[in-house]
Amino acid sequence: MSSISVSVVIPAYNAERYLPQTIASVVAQTHENWELLVADDCSTDGTRRVVAQHTADDARIRLIALAQNGGPAMARQAALSAARGRFIAFLDADDLWLPEKLRRQLAFMQSTGAAFSCTAFRRISADGCRVGRVVRVPPRLTYGQLLGNTAVATSTAILDRQLTGPFRMTKTYYDDFALWLEITRRGFPVSGLNEDLMRYRVVAGSVSRSKARSAAMVWRTYREVERLGLLRSSWSFARYAVNAVRKYRTF
Repeated sequence: MSSISVSVVIPAYNAERYLPQTIASVVAQTHENWELLVADDCSTDGTRRVVAQHTADDARIRLIALAQNGGPAMARQAALSAARGRFIAFLDADDLWLPEKLRRQLAFMQSTGAAFSCTAFRRISADGCRVGRVVRVPPRLTYGQLLGNTAVATSTAILDRQLTGPFRMTKTYYDDFALWLEITRRGFPVSGLNEDLMRYRVVAGSVSRSKARSAAMVWRTYREVERLGLLRSSWSFARYAVNAVRKYRTF
């Protein structure tokens, strides 16, 4: 297991407040063969200073400084283009990993042969004081099933590039969801590890917090990215909405 190389991808924009805790949760991983690529999307706060402080302490941490603001998809792509690891682990700049996250999930992928996996997690309040219930994941999601499911939290996802082949981010609102769909469409289903290994921080004003806008962008993903017909889009959206309500019915 110690020989498995992981590239951790963090897109960051004005992330100074929470990024130190996020980086610390990577440094604390019991699986130590990782590199952390923080792609700063032209932040106007001290994000780059925070990353620079950590790069001075740990050579595994690298800053990818974008020349112009392009949004999360382009920030993730910049980090992906520089990534050297076989496995790509996604992490948002305000979320946290538990120390066993990489070790447990990589062992799961190795034992099952999974190319794409995600894990259970809990939400936390912005200040970290409130911790929610465990949000569990299905054991397996194919492309068709994923179209109608909200199960994959970005900060729990890991992809094995040796199995999936190369991939790129799509410049769209839900670039992560679009990538999950692409990988499953290639024939690599999501394997769910039902262990609580991530903390999803609920921050007011974050990109994912507007439910109405999120719903609209899911619909656009069906129609404009996946090119689904009206009937399949409607059926998938209805299932997605039901699963979203179940997922968010309690904290």
